[in-house]
Amino acid sequence: MAEETIFSKIIRNEIPADVVYQDDLVTAFRDINPRAPSHILIIPNKLIPTVNDIEGEDEAALGRMFTVARKLAADEGIAEDGYRLIMNCNNHGGQEVYHIHMHLVGGRPLGPMLIG
Repeated sequence: MAEETIFSKIIRNEIPADVVYQDDLVTAFRDINPRAPSHILIIPNKLIPTVNDIEGEDEAALGRMFTVARKLAADEGIAEDGYRLIMNCNNHGGQEVYHIHMHLVGGRPLGPMLIG
């Protein structure tokens, strides 16, 4: 079993976060260290440590992450101008919390590299 992370506690509302979306598959909340005017993390409610740990049974949650990203981009008013979706995997990929998460960032021109 994977080790629990701070994201697990956010999903269960055990620690405060600015949650902007939650359903039975995913949770989305504002990043505490935003790199753009809109910076939201979208995570599966199931603890999956890295992209390398994704199984076939996770496809519904992963698909939901993308549809929620589209909805939140529209809600944030950044869909028309554009936004970036980023997922990091393991240390060399820049992953800091070992619970997969998608960064939804936008609200300004992003340039070639944003999250590093």
